[in-house]
Amino acid sequence: EDIAVRSVEDLYGAVLSHWQFARKREPGTTKIRAFNPVAGEHGWSSRHTVVEIVNDDMPFLVDSASMEVNRQGLTLHLIVHPIFAVDRDASGTLKSIDLRENKPDAPRESFMHIEVDRVADPAARAELAKGIERVLGDVRAAVTDWKAMIAQLHQVIDEIDLQPPPLPREEVSENRAFLQWLAEDNLLLLGYRRHDLATVNGEDALRLVPGSGLGVLRESETDAALSTSFAVLPAEARATARAASPMVVITKANSRSTVHRPGYIDYIGIKRYGADGAVIGEHRFVGLFTSAAYNNRVAEVPLLRGKIEQVAARSGLAPGSHLGKAMAHVLESYPRDELFQITADELYEIATGIVQLGERQRFRLFVRRDPFERFVSCLIFVPRENYTTDLRLRFQKILIDAFEGSTADFDVLLTDAVLARIHITVRTTPGKVREVDLRAIETQLANAARRWQDDLRQALNDEEGEARAAASYKRFNSAFSAAYEEAVLPRQAVADIRRLDALDVAPGGLALNLYRPLEGHAGHGRLGFKLYRKGAPIVLSDSLPMLERMGVRVMSERGYQVVPESGEPLWVHDFSLQLAGSDDIDAEAIAPLFEESFARVFEGAVENDDFNRLVLRAGLSADEIVILRAYAKVMRQTGFGLSQTFVETTLATHPRIARMLVTLFKLRFAPAADVGSKAASSGDQGAAASQVNAIEQALDKVSNLSEDKVLRQYLALIVATLRTNYWRTGVGTSGAAGPRRAFLSFKFDSAQIPGLPEPRPLFEIFVYSTRFEGVHLRGGRVARGGLRWSDRPEDFRTEVLGLVKAQMVKNTVIVPVGSKGGFVLKKAPPMTDREAYLKEGVDCYRDYLRGLLDLTDNRVGNAIVPPPHVVRHDADDPYLVVAADKGTATFSDYANAVSAEYGFWLADAFASGGSAGYDHKEMGITARGAWESVKRHFREIGINTQTTEFTCVGIGDMSGDVFGNGMLLSRHIRLLAAFDHRHVFIDPAPDVAASFAERERLYALPRSSWADYNQKLISPGGGIWARSEKSIPISPQVQAALGISATKLTPTELISSILKAPVDLLYNGGIGTYVKAISESHLDVGDRANDALRVNGVELRCKVIGEGGNLGLTQLGRVEAALNGVKLYTDAIDNSAGVDTSDHEVNIKILLSLPIADGELTEKQRNTQLVAMTDDVAALVLRDNYFQGQSLSVSGRMGALLLDHQQRFIRFLEKRGALNRAIEFLPSDDEIDERRAKGISLTGPERAVLLAYSKMWLFDELLASDLPEDPWVGTALAR
Repeated sequence: EDIAVRSVEDLYGAVLSHWQFARKREPGTTKIRAFNPVAGEHGWSSRHTVVEIVNDDMPFLVDSASMEVNRQGLTLHLIVHPIFAVDRDASGTLKSIDLRENKPDAPRESFMHIEVDRVADPAARAELAKGIERVLGDVRAAVTDWKAMIAQLHQVIDEIDLQPPPLPREEVSENRAFLQWLAEDNLLLLGYRRHDLATVNGEDALRLVPGSGLGVLRESETDAALSTSFAVLPAEARATARAASPMVVITKANSRSTVHRPGYIDYIGIKRYGADGAVIGEHRFVGLFTSAAYNNRVAEVPLLRGKIEQVAARSGLAPGSHLGKAMAHVLESYPRDELFQITADELYEIATGIVQLGERQRFRLFVRRDPFERFVSCLIFVPRENYTTDLRLRFQKILIDAFEGSTADFDVLLTDAVLARIHITVRTTPGKVREVDLRAIETQLANAARRWQDDLRQALNDEEGEARAAASYKRFNSAFSAAYEEAVLPRQAVADIRRLDALDVAPGGLALNLYRPLEGHAGHGRLGFKLYRKGAPIVLSDSLPMLERMGVRVMSERGYQVVPESGEPLWVHDFSLQLAGSDDIDAEAIAPLFEESFARVFEGAVENDDFNRLVLRAGLSADEIVILRAYAKVMRQTGFGLSQTFVETTLATHPRIARMLVTLFKLRFAPAADVGSKAASSGDQGAAASQVNAIEQALDKVSNLSEDKVLRQYLALIVATLRTNYWRTGVGTSGAAGPRRAFLSFKFDSAQIPGLPEPRPLFEIFVYSTRFEGVHLRGGRVARGGLRWSDRPEDFRTEVLGLVKAQMVKNTVIVPVGSKGGFVLKKAPPMTDREAYLKEGVDCYRDYLRGLLDLTDNRVGNAIVPPPHVVRHDADDPYLVVAADKGTATFSDYANAVSAEYGFWLADAFASGGSAGYDHKEMGITARGAWESVKRHFREIGINTQTTEFTCVGIGDMSGDVFGNGMLLSRHIRLLAAFDHRHVFIDPAPDVAASFAERERLYALPRSSWADYNQKLISPGGGIWARSEKSIPISPQVQAALGISATKLTPTELISSILKAPVDLLYNGGIGTYVKAISESHLDVGDRANDALRVNGVELRCKVIGEGGNLGLTQLGRVEAALNGVKLYTDAIDNSAGVDTSDHEVNIKILLSLPIADGELTEKQRNTQLVAMTDDVAALVLRDNYFQGQSLSVSGRMGALLLDHQQRFIRFLEKRGALNRAIEFLPSDDEIDERRAKGISLTGPERAVLLAYSKMWLFDELLASDLPEDPWVGTALAR
């Protein structure tokens, strides 16, 4: 593979280069060179340094050359070593190379091509070549003299036979057998020398016998006559030289082999004896034990077998016993080099110690010193799971330092046993080996070997007891990463394990821990915060804003994956936090509040905003902060001039006042502890008054005017609050303990709220949740009106206020006064996922209703029952009736299900129009009521809409209730154009009959749109276009129909043209405000979605406007249109049939609830009766519409004749405080005088307002009189 990637040119150059280099070589020499091939100089190139070698073929060349490359610290990239049969002349010149292998007698040479890391320094390259040459010289010497060394070994054996040493026969025999064993290829002989034992200067010395050296021990001119290695030995070691025994000394030399493998050379010293039996010298053989020597069974190796037998006998262990087998295994697997060198006594002590270790996970150190002090052999036993390369390196350093060694070699044995064996040989200098305390060294090694897991086990035992700790350890001992173990102390990990263990039952699979780190002592504002998560890790971009909005800076984050035994991954995120501001936080005290708040934010139960700084700044809980957050949302909706950001900052700047405000809230509304499900007590009002005084005194010290405004508004809102559901739990009416509501409701006395936009309702309820916000405004105690799913999160109260204003007027047709509600979604799924979007809307609608009913009294029999755990600061208030509106047309059943959930006294009369109520769309009642006004307007200009064709443009589509039903109320409608939020429809010259039939079809088609209209029926020039189109071509037919000249318009421009079309009728059956007065800005209108297409009343060219939908025109837009000849009333007049029908339904249901309660009527029978009364109810409702229109028509006929009376009535109502002329956009006295002068009366829209106020005035007067209690009136009402 290495050669395959080379180019042909470079391969050819390398071969040619080596060939030329080998052209001449002197016999018996090694030819070598190291160079960096460059194409310009050598004709080929290589990224590496190339070493070319030509040498006589012999064993060990490749191994030995590779060893030298590694010794010099270079990486070997390639080695190619072919062997050729060569023919050279006497001078060494190459004559031929024969690649055939059938010439056994021909001289053979090794050609070695070696590539190593590129060496740029010429001196370093020369050293590389010199080193390899030296090594190959050793190889040549060892190989050349091998036969001579074998012969010398046999000669030594023969000398023993001829002149046995003065030792016991068994010892001599065993030593002879060992030498014979060596000669049988168990020792790779590398060198031999013979020494005489002499006395020099009174000390023993070994003198080299000249001419005795063989192999790597051949003499050289630099060799000393006396052995220097012997001279440096300690005196005790030198003294053993004259001892007769041991006859054979086996040890390791202090130099590494340069031949075959790089281990330390094995030294075999055989003592020579004189005729008198005295030791006179030695035979010294050096070499390397072969693999056979290491693989032979110990019992088959002379000298070793004797030691083994002695140890086994001395141990007294039965060979077949468990311990006997253990001893046999220890001896068989003992490091073989050690067995050759160790004495029987030393072996017994160490082997016995190893056997005693058994399978216990304990740490032990066994040390043997080389008698010649050239090394210290250390056997270390450590639990296998503890062993790592890093641990072995630490062991080596400890032992080198302890014995003042220079280097250390190692060998590791890892088996299935619980203990790992590490054999470390420390190289020392004879005479300089330090005496050490082995017990202390063992302790030091044990501490180094002690894993983080071991300390964890101990910490778990200390904290949890052995039984529980064992289970925890089993699950988590291998669960943590190296990074975690490095950063976290075991005793800290115990706390983490507790929380990780609890994740299975933790809400949301999340656990938390705020703590003060060891380095974060009090006064520095440093905290640690840990997040524990099951499953996926927490994304930093999610958690970082949450923490920073709680008033801390995140200095760092470390995430750790934890993989417990048989479990899904867990995560620990450790944050380093710096407090922003105060640094004297009591971490232990604040931790529960902080952890709970963060968890609530994380799970979405609490909003992620700067109010959360009050946890640390003011010591408030998440629930307490929700109180302040909810009031801030009230401020936003009531037109408070300062932003939420400023409100948040103000509270954080004044944490003491923030706490005082929460305390005031609790003093006013905290129910008595023993109220159970009964009405709550009225709170501690004396303490509340004192708290108000204290807050006002604190506010006097606030120097910033804007901050003072914020805090005083909080105070005013709390004081204006009449009820709250803060202490209600769970869902429904039960007062049982449970989680706090996911929504918070306040009921306000609107008159007490500073700066509230006019008109002010009597009461309003604000419902706050992280998922939605809603408001319900009521004009009186008995009020009713629809609930809207608003799409105006910034100002939905403004939207609802405009609706309730119209509703107050509209409701003059019935007894209850006007009310309106609306809610907005805050976490809505994308509208593209309609099912999820609708589900979220329904869920939030239900909770919104619960928020209303939480604060509403119930009626049980004739008794009023207040809601549980709600302190009331107002009178009984049991009447709450709602209805459908934009977005909630099909929600009545959901509302009535909530009513049933609460056991509310109105039952399914709570929300009209459900499955057991009147379906307004099926009845077409709203459109039919509006059509009464349309018909009257047309009659006044001489057109009968039911017999005469008339042109019309409209807002809406046929799937809608008001538009769809409205466009089917006359077969003579010529619908020229219409639009909704999706499409623009234009039919410039419609076929009246065909278009009516097609509209009928679309109305019956579920969820139809204008796109479903059969375009074949559309007259030439017309069409249907999506509002997303960039531009729409305008045909001549459309130009004529709409009275425009443009040939191309954008959808928005075309819709404006439709609104201004010269037609008989503009019919609004949609949602939005499309007409304003020229004096109004789009901002005044408050419907940004339609700003681009809205027109002014003065621009309208229609004759009649029918307002089936709400708020299609502003009141000033109506007046402006009326003053320019358009005939119209108001939405409150035109579409009052819906609320009128609902009121009939509610009253019927309330009336029939009495016989149902008495068992005289079943609910099924009641429902049957309701259905039977449908036409009667419709007739009564339309009668009201007819008479209201008639009243306005009559007053319009009288015109200016009534102007004085109307002006006086306006003044009368103003003096009583019942009318605000500016709010209702009624003309001032000056404007009335001007109209009088011009003969202009009040317009239809203005008279409609006066009609409503006259009814309201009469209503109030009647209620204030004794008339309702008059017996005759009671019988009349019953009739």
